Amino acid sequence: MSEVYESGRYVGEYLLFHFGSAEEILSWPGGPAEALDFPVRTVGHFSEGRVKRALDVGCAVGRSTLEMSRSADEVIGIDFSKAFIAAAEKVRKGERVRYERLEEAGEVTSLEVKMPEGVSPGKVGFEVGDAMGLREDLGDFDRVHAANLVCRLPEPRRFLSRLSALVKPGGELILATPCTWLEEFTSRENWPSGSTAEWLEKELGEKFELAGKVDEPFLIRETARKFQWTVSMVTKWVRR
Repeated sequence: MSEVYESGRYVGEYLLFHFGSAEEILSWPGGPAEALDFPVRTVGHFSEGRVKRALDVGCAVGRSTLEMSRSADEVIGIDFSKAFIAAAEKVRKGERVRYERLEEAGEVTSLEVKMPEGVSPGKVGFEVGDAMGLREDLGDFDRVHAANLVCRLPEPRRFLSRLSALVKPGGELILATPCTWLEEFTSRENWPSGSTAEWLEKELGEKFELAGKVDEPFLIRETARKFQWTVSMVTKWVRR
């Protein structure tokens, strides 16, 4: 898999994406403010109520994982990037986590992560892992969350085939993907042959029932004047 997410630049961008305030991310009047707080909004698609165990695969620097701790007794966050997990673990421990926000050229602003109010970091554990080869002793979960992961895996079907063992019968799965298939991450023969939505229904339909599909925009700030505005397709599935 690509090593791009090990760089300090991407760690900073994702800490800002996950934990930055609206003012820190988007200072332009009239900007796409509805695209902020994506890691919080995707978790909001789970049903209400408390559960015992939850899993966040492709957790990056951990905001969604922490959000899941509001209603789960145990949450595991897994990501392939050692740098992302190291940052997430520092946040979880309540350590001071500083990072640089690129403004332009060599100009940067130093920012600090603030722990979101109301989360329960003591219920959270982070670990490095490969979504295509998750450890066998993970057990099963009431909720599984995977945001913007599937179209970044070299062999996404290996991850999808594992999901029926990870989600308990009656449990919920939230998959979010911007459907941005790139040969940099996934060879063309492993792309969907049609639309990503149809492909997911084909791959998951035997063991999961599709319970909903919505579009959620997200915004990643690259510099003070350059942003990635993208729309992710969020699907909710219930394990049969």
